[in-house]
Amino acid sequence: MVATSIENKGKDAEVRDKQNQKGRGVPHFLPGIADPDQSRIISSSSPGNQVWQPGPRPPSTFLPTLDLIILHQQVELLGMILGTETSNKYEIKNSLGQRIYFAVEESICFNRTFCSTLRSCTLKITDNSGREVITVNRPLRCNSCWCPCYLQELEIQAPPGTTVAYVAQKWDPFQPKFTIQNANKEDILKIVGPCATCGCFGDVDFEVKTINEKLTVGKISKYWSGFVNNVFTNADNFGIHVPADLDVTVKAAMIGACFLFDFMFFEHSLAGL
Repeated sequence: MVATSIENKGKDAEVRDKQNQKGRGVPHFLPGIADPDQSRIISSSSPGNQVWQPGPRPPSTFLPTLDLIILHQQVELLGMILGTETSNKYEIKNSLGQRIYFAVEESICFNRTFCSTLRSCTLKITDNSGREVITVNRPLRCNSCWCPCYLQELEIQAPPGTTVAYVAQKWDPFQPKFTIQNANKEDILKIVGPCATCGCFGDVDFEVKTINEKLTVGKISKYWSGFVNNVFTNADNFGIHVPADLDVTVKAAMIGACFLFDFMFFEHSLAGL
């Protein structure tokens, strides 16, 4: 009977602890950290008054589970009709074709008209609720196999305002080569493209390799979408094939690399053949 009494008291204590925990909220979540079960975040706008509020899942809840990321550039009818260069827009989807993010280019008309594919711009990536989760900054730089300095570079911020990675072009007279760098601009991966990026009625693959180029980690593919689409529009489709457990900052950098490759190699319609 003594053992039964102790056991009942232990159960009563557990019930009281659970009730007290519900009354206090969820202490094991920090301000600004997502609740994976309820898809909510704790607001930390006022340090002394933290409350629950509904919100979308942060990007770190999507990217770790993906081994295929698809980028689909939207066709701009105004640009097709007038023959002018408009701001690029992309849908970012998972392997099931479900949209998880949307990217919009922010640039001025002067840069798009006179700097063309070399233009400086900012691409803002938002989730389905319209909240900005990733920012990609592209400065005005050179792009020539004859110029070994001041080559292309992207800055990746996730969340916006916090730099997590860079994509930098490396000079090579024969192949497109890039490196993915961490926030301290230390090389962590290489991207090696084919000698000819025209595609010749097929996909164009950029292989993601280790620094010594002995091991292939993944690839970025520019999908050939047909003769009519590639000649009469500049809307391109890309696929990022990576291990599902690859670091989310590297995946974000590879999304930025897709934007850069689109500007450098496939922005003009005939370049995508």
